Amino acid sequence: MSTGELAGLGQRLAAVGDDAWQALAKAELAAGDVRRAVGFDAGIDVDRLLADRSAQVDTLLADAYRRDFGATAGLALFATGGFGRGELFPHSDVDILLLCEGDICSERQASIERFLTRLWDASLAPGHAVRSTAQCLEEGRKDATVATALSELRFICGDPAPAQQLSRAVRSEGFWSPQDFFKAKRAEQRARHARYNDTAYNLEPNLKEGPGGLRDLHTLAWMAQRIYGVREIAELKPLGAIGGDEFIAFERERRALSHLRYGLHLVSGRREERLLFDFQRPLSERLGFKDEHADNLAVEQLMQGYFRSVAVVLRLNARLLQRFEESLTGEPAIEPLDEDFAAGGGYLRLLDETAFCSEPLKILALFRVWAANPSLKGLHSSTARALGEALPRVDDDFRARPEVRAAFMRLLRGPQPVATLSRMWQLGVLARYLPPFGNVSGRMQYDLFHVYTVDQHTLMVLRNIESFSEPESKQRFALAHELWPRLRKPELLLLGALFHDIAKGRGGDHSSLGAEDALTFCREHGLSTADADLVAWLVRQHLSMSITAQRQDISDPEVIARFAGVVGERERLDYLYLLTVADIAGTSPKLWNAWKDRLLADLHGATRFALRRGLENRVYADERIAETRAAALERLLEAGIDAAEIERVWAGFPPEGFLRYSPEQIAWQTRGIAQRGATGDHEPLVLARPHSRSGALEIFVYSPDRDGLFAVAAATLDRLGLSIAEARIVTSTNGYSLDTFQVLDAGMEFVSPERRAATVAASLREALADIGAEVSPPNRIVPRQLRHFRIPVQIEFSADPAQGRTRLTLVCTDRPGLLARAAAVLREHGVRLHDARIATFGERVEDFFQISDEQDRPITDPDRLEPLRAALIDALSDTMDKDTPHVGQRAHA
Repeated sequence: MSTGELAGLGQRLAAVGDDAWQALAKAELAAGDVRRAVGFDAGIDVDRLLADRSAQVDTLLADAYRRDFGATAGLALFATGGFGRGELFPHSDVDILLLCEGDICSERQASIERFLTRLWDASLAPGHAVRSTAQCLEEGRKDATVATALSELRFICGDPAPAQQLSRAVRSEGFWSPQDFFKAKRAEQRARHARYNDTAYNLEPNLKEGPGGLRDLHTLAWMAQRIYGVREIAELKPLGAIGGDEFIAFERERRALSHLRYGLHLVSGRREERLLFDFQRPLSERLGFKDEHADNLAVEQLMQGYFRSVAVVLRLNARLLQRFEESLTGEPAIEPLDEDFAAGGGYLRLLDETAFCSEPLKILALFRVWAANPSLKGLHSSTARALGEALPRVDDDFRARPEVRAAFMRLLRGPQPVATLSRMWQLGVLARYLPPFGNVSGRMQYDLFHVYTVDQHTLMVLRNIESFSEPESKQRFALAHELWPRLRKPELLLLGALFHDIAKGRGGDHSSLGAEDALTFCREHGLSTADADLVAWLVRQHLSMSITAQRQDISDPEVIARFAGVVGERERLDYLYLLTVADIAGTSPKLWNAWKDRLLADLHGATRFALRRGLENRVYADERIAETRAAALERLLEAGIDAAEIERVWAGFPPEGFLRYSPEQIAWQTRGIAQRGATGDHEPLVLARPHSRSGALEIFVYSPDRDGLFAVAAATLDRLGLSIAEARIVTSTNGYSLDTFQVLDAGMEFVSPERRAATVAASLREALADIGAEVSPPNRIVPRQLRHFRIPVQIEFSADPAQGRTRLTLVCTDRPGLLARAAAVLREHGVRLHDARIATFGERVEDFFQISDEQDRPITDPDRLEPLRAALIDALSDTMDKDTPHVGQRAHA
């Protein structure tokens, strides 16, 4: 309202008697609210509307005060709270303070009650307090909330003398010291955030009190008043306490949130601060949002704007709180970390604050240094401000630089990659570096299934993946902790998670669109064709495992066969399982449960079995072989092994060996063979070393391949008290074994792992030197735990035309010495072993062998296979097992 309009309102009020005043005041206020609502819909600035309502209510209050108190000395009327700031929303309380000195409160008690009744009758709904100056100061010194309210007092009318006295006392440092006030308001903010689970990303957020809401901006303003003695945030700019861009962001988001809050009051028709589902659609319509398509509803656009605003507020809040604290405690000493960065007070800071703008590559260097120094508490506020100002430099030209792309990939492959991505998201860098991710920042889905925005959900998925390396994850995910160390390149799983929902909101199949984005990104960032296709495949198929497990009958072999056909190979299965469980668990805290955990673990187990028994089709095998060779060669050359010697050793390595073993394993094996030299090739070479898994050893056997070699090795390891958890049997092209065993060893509890490995290698080398000697496996007691898990022994024979062999499949319950017993039976029956894939999954053994007769011919005669089956069942069953029918009674030639 203009000054003239306010004067006219005052004249109209003054012209009526008390009986008509309430009706007139009520009508004037209602008319003003209608006029402001029309103005809101027409796009009038929200600050003008808030000030307009405050000014109208001021006029009403002043006239009511005149009627009931006149010119009473020692009495004054103040606006407090949001009303004191001149921010009166359509249904906000009208908070007032009647300041009474001396005996006025008791003497004018009847007038005070009449005044308040008058306001209620006019629908002003006052929140009131009646205090003396002394009472205000006494309560304010005890309670920071009261002190805050007193700092926002705005004089309306009455005696100015007590008003001035109270104002001076409240501004004095003796009322609240800046240090104590800062600590109290920060603790208050933390407690308030905790009530909302410390997240702004709630489906029905509180615009005023929630993290990143208006109250956070108010808190910063209150702190600034007390610490710097300013009235407005803008006054911090010349003091260097807030940057120009920061102030612009502060005001922009304050107006954006105020605009939403004003509209929420209008559509709810009450003092409502929660953006409930009931009001989200009406509010989006009132604000002019339109449905674009089914994947980008008007309400989702509204909420995306809100979530983006609160993200900026939280960023500003953290930055300014740190700056305020430093102004109170002083700048700490700094300790250089490298030529560009230093630590000060536990915070990472840029030594030259112009460096980000002059060389934006240092933006990524910031996150590298941060990840390398995990003790850092966070980013220094001046560096955060410099980073924010440099964000526009993260543009198309920056993203296209090869050294920038290489630096980003080093972050994913380096320490703390998930924490790094979270920091990049929080500071606005990830949205700039990866624009499609910026498009889904703050994007919600209008349902109760997805409780997080797309970007927040993606971060939850990444954090779930990060947890897989922790033993505690076994309590939540049945297989994740076991599969995580097997991943060839964990960063590929992180990329799959980063892109899996990146195309939401565009319309169309977000899985296919996201896969295209992922493929482009991976190719631009130098990933091999195999790795790029794996990431794109993960994004495209990220829902397939969940759909198969929850909507189809996974006990049906046809379902498993179809899914195995989609997966194609064990590596992709492991990656997809890990992404699937992380995705489901990151969608809603209530969505993941033990039933889904078991369902997906069962699907993984059934598919793994189907792949291992013959459905596996390795993709990009040649490229992976070349990659493994190159990585192993680099390691060997660095270790001083001659290139010609490496080629001599590798001349006998079959291509399958480079697929089955990692570059590190290949280098270890090659180094051992090369260091022994060609002259000792007729003697068995045994290498043993501690495994990365505690209490385990890895053993490599390189020896002229002879009948019974595997049986002797298995029996010897068993006699040494070693339990074979996994074995890979590979035969070289020049007739040598390239066998590895992963064994668990209770004996390592008493000696050093290195000493135990040397003892095992010596014993096994001695046994293999005399392979003709009889080495029978010992009888060992089945552990108590395994007696409760019984899987009937399953033996199946099938033809393997591609290899010209017979495939033997063995499934049963694990037990001590099982592999040694099976190998002994094969040896006794004159069966030659050419290849083996040995693995144990919990209590379940899944072993696959390629066998032949002694003339290297496939075994097809049932008269020979059936006795072999019976002997294996007899050797691998204990007393209780033998009472149970066994699976696989017919051989398949």
